Amino acid sequence: MGVTRGAALDSCGVTIGRLSPRWSARRLRPRLLPIAQTAAAAVIAYYVAQLLPLHEPRPVFASIAAVISLGATYTRRGPRTFELIGGVVLGLTVADLIMQAVGTGPLQIGLMIVLAMGTAVVLGGGELLVTEAAVSGLLLAALGPADHGLSADRFLEALSGGAVALAVGFLFFPPNSALLVSRAAHSLFGELGATLEQVSRALADADPARAQAALRGAREMDAGVDALEEALATASATARFAPLRRPTRALLDRYRRTFPQLDFAVRNARVLARHSMRYSRARLAAPDGLPEALHELAEAVWMLAAAYDEPQRAADASELARAAGARAREVFEREPDLELTAILTQVRSLAADLMRAAKVLEGSTEPPYEQPSEELLDAVPAPAVPAPA
Repeated sequence: MGVTRGAALDSCGVTIGRLSPRWSARRLRPRLLPIAQTAAAAVIAYYVAQLLPLHEPRPVFASIAAVISLGATYTRRGPRTFELIGGVVLGLTVADLIMQAVGTGPLQIGLMIVLAMGTAVVLGGGELLVTEAAVSGLLLAALGPADHGLSADRFLEALSGGAVALAVGFLFFPPNSALLVSRAAHSLFGELGATLEQVSRALADADPARAQAALRGAREMDAGVDALEEALATASATARFAPLRRPTRALLDRYRRTFPQLDFAVRNARVLARHSMRYSRARLAAPDGLPEALHELAEAVWMLAAAYDEPQRAADASELARAAGARAREVFEREPDLELTAILTQVRSLAADLMRAAKVLEGSTEPPYEQPSEELLDAVPAPAVPAPA
């Protein structure tokens, strides 16, 4: 009973902590701008729709269209707006036809939802289009059919609301596309580097608990890869349509071209962590050179993260990754143990992934996957050109 009461008190304390002004402000701060933009778009859409030759004196559907198009996030606003408009048009059409034909009521509402959502699915609509088709029909049922019969007013409201949302989201207050991607990328780089450092210490100390923690971290990096991919999609659309964000296209292109190699690096890190956990369970300390190779890989990851803004640092990242791969090869030649070989193979694969990404940042026009890993890792680096006196 005492344990239960203590757990309840702890839970209460956590809840109170989460309701504190400081915690609330920290949660709200990054979302204030999109919330303000959504509110502004709803108001602007209402007044814009009133300028149209509509029979409806209160064009609330225009505000609804703007709110759903923008929401409280920057993610995929363009596709969402087009899906929304399609869903509104479909839902209103079905609802208007049913209400004009058989009136309103619970059974008619059920039939309207089935027909609207079913039609959206048949047409290949996404989740938002299917849901919005039903919601638009329900809103129309709640407001009642138009007194002047089937009308295009609601369609025009949805179109004007979507247009206002696009204008607010892309022309006047576009999100900082470079910041969106950089935050997602640096979060992923931080997790990858920290995981490699943790694997290094786990192998050096023959610590299976630390190795297991590293494996958990490696598995959680998939969410970071998805977040970076989503940020790239959002930022690319913003840079394409928002004139204020077009100067960021070169930076976004660097992230886009290296994304496949970062994805491969995360996958190889996960396999590396799994083999390292298996090796550390035998309580065998890693041979000299392996922890150092992993430490160099972590440093290469952090150097690569800096190279997106300063491409001249990509060569340093590439050299660190090459050194890690060479050190792993030396360990293999000294101790060709089967279980150890699996770890060393992943070290070299990960080093090759980082080197390919670095080559892109250095400005290489050759596709990064063209050169075989062994050839890439074992190539003799070109000597540095001395600066003129």
